[in-house]
Amino acid sequence: AEDEIAAFEREIKQFWASFKSIYGSEQASQTVALRDSCKESIKALTEKCSQKLKEEDLMIDKIKEYNNEILQQNKFISENEENLTEIKSDISHEEEQIKSLLDSIQELKEELMKKKEIIASKNQATKERVEQLCKSKALFEEHLGLEIRRIHDEQLQFIFRHIDHKDPEKPYTFTLLINEQGDYEVTSHSPPLDCIAEFQQKVRETNNFSAFIANIRKAFTELSYK
Repeated sequence: AEDEIAAFEREIKQFWASFKSIYGSEQASQTVALRDSCKESIKALTEKCSQKLKEEDLMIDKIKEYNNEILQQNKFISENEENLTEIKSDISHEEEQIKSLLDSIQELKEELMKKKEIIASKNQATKERVEQLCKSKALFEEHLGLEIRRIHDEQLQFIFRHIDHKDPEKPYTFTLLINEQGDYEVTSHSPPLDCIAEFQQKVRETNNFSAFIANIRKAFTELSYK
């Protein structure tokens, strides 16, 4: 716009020089006033246009600034959406882990209850079997010369006498308990017997406790003759 105004001013100067050569100084003076008025108008117009251009440049800068802000906001929103998606995924994963943990805890509780029931049942069975053995004490003492004692940890000690004809009061002993599986288990025997494991396995299979006691007494008797 400024280049067009400068070109327009040059044309006016050329017009003025031509007019002055044709119409003389008087007409030229009048034309000078007209030209000056025109120049003032043009100057005002130029300033107005220049101001308008500056305002438009400012507006363009503002638009660019707003566009940059919009881009930044969009980027921020996009990043937040990605973070939100990731957070939702983490929450979902944690919820699955919590559910799995709760299921495992419930399973452990149920398993523990079953084990408690089994242990209670075994303890009751063990107690009953120990009581039954104690009730048979008189019978064993009478027929086999056997003494039965209850010692620590719910174990029973069996003491045979009248085995060694040289020393009838010499004790031959073994200690018995009922283990966690509910089986008879010999924990000690004196003097040592090589066949104790065989007798132990047999009573577990047959549950014939009287035969078990008789076999051990017989083994002690045979040992006394060696």
